[in-house]
Amino acid sequence: MDDTTTAPTAARTGRQTLLLVIGVVLVALNLRAALTVVGPLIGDLRDDEGLSGTAVGLLSTAPLLAFGLIAPLGPRFAARFGVERALVGSMIVLTAGLAIRPLPPTALLFLGTLAAGCGIAIANVLLPAIVKRRFGDGAAFMTGIYSVSLGVGAALAAGLAVPSADWLDGWRGAFAVWIVPAALAAVVWLPQAVRAPVRADLPEHVRVHLWRDPIARRLTAFLAIQSVLFYSIVAWLPEIYRPEGFSKGSAGTLLSLSLLVGIPMGFVVAVAASRMRDQRPIAAAACGLTVLGLLGVLLAPTTAASLWAVLLGVGFGAGFTLALTLMVLRAPDSRHAAELSGMAQSVGYTVAAFGPTLIGALHDLSGGWTLPLATLVGLSVPMLAAALGASRPGFVGAELARAD
Repeated sequence: MDDTTTAPTAARTGRQTLLLVIGVVLVALNLRAALTVVGPLIGDLRDDEGLSGTAVGLLSTAPLLAFGLIAPLGPRFAARFGVERALVGSMIVLTAGLAIRPLPPTALLFLGTLAAGCGIAIANVLLPAIVKRRFGDGAAFMTGIYSVSLGVGAALAAGLAVPSADWLDGWRGAFAVWIVPAALAAVVWLPQAVRAPVRADLPEHVRVHLWRDPIARRLTAFLAIQSVLFYSIVAWLPEIYRPEGFSKGSAGTLLSLSLLVGIPMGFVVAVAASRMRDQRPIAAAACGLTVLGLLGVLLAPTTAASLWAVLLGVGFGAGFTLALTLMVLRAPDSRHAAELSGMAQSVGYTVAAFGPTLIGALHDLSGGWTLPLATLVGLSVPMLAAALGASRPGFVGAELARAD
């Protein structure tokens, strides 16, 4: 009798875990595609809509600004409605934003991108908390899968942008393609949202004030600067190479290559970091590779363009995954993981939002790419300092507890 009751229970548990993994993967696939599809099609947007460099930078900035401003609401929505319901809501908002941004007039392009950014912002914050709570000792491993999925979505969007624009009669069709995976993610999560309790196990606030915590501040700074560099390159790398004789397709392929090579780093770094007490070697390597890639694009862009793209991809992939993994490893429980994720992403992405616009403005001002790229290289120094500080062993709240 025990066997007949245990086996179905185990099967149900296995199916539930599989559906949970699939749900996390589907959400992660959507978390960067709305941004990376823009870069390879900047030329088309400029021609069709008459957008300046600063306006195109603003198009990349809008979702990042939403990431920063909306991120603090993630834990509150989770506490009020439940994590699963909040996540389904975020996917619905993302789908709606993606649906309206290909439509005329131009204002809807910006409004839809901003709405999509709001949906992504909530999911960004909730996924680390879900992984921490639902996967237990396997949280770091699942973070690797989540990071890989996020990278796959980003790379696919960049790589398919130009071909899909050719197949679907322009950038509007290429943008509209990404409505489908966003809607699918919402559908897959809906049954879990229906079964979930109305309120989650995440409180509206955590007793420890993370804004006073040095580890939380360093992790926030690391994510902020890393995101400034990453989203600036995602927005502008194809345009940097167009004056160097690269076609629209080959420049977009270069960006896709950079994003693709960063994908395996998601899994490798998450697993490696979870087995290390001190993650500073990973932080140093990630920042160092990023700097080498930026210097290559600045000093010798056409000498080894593919090599610079690979270095940037590996550096960005390792750095971002390290930041995600530290949100899990530096948090003693899912409550702190949600708050740490909300804090780091709120400040980090608000700062990062100004990156593409700043780089576009510097290009318009200087008439070239030397000044913008030199600025990104300079930002690598404080990024390294923040990454090393966040990677030291410890938990958020520990130093404050000792001080009290």
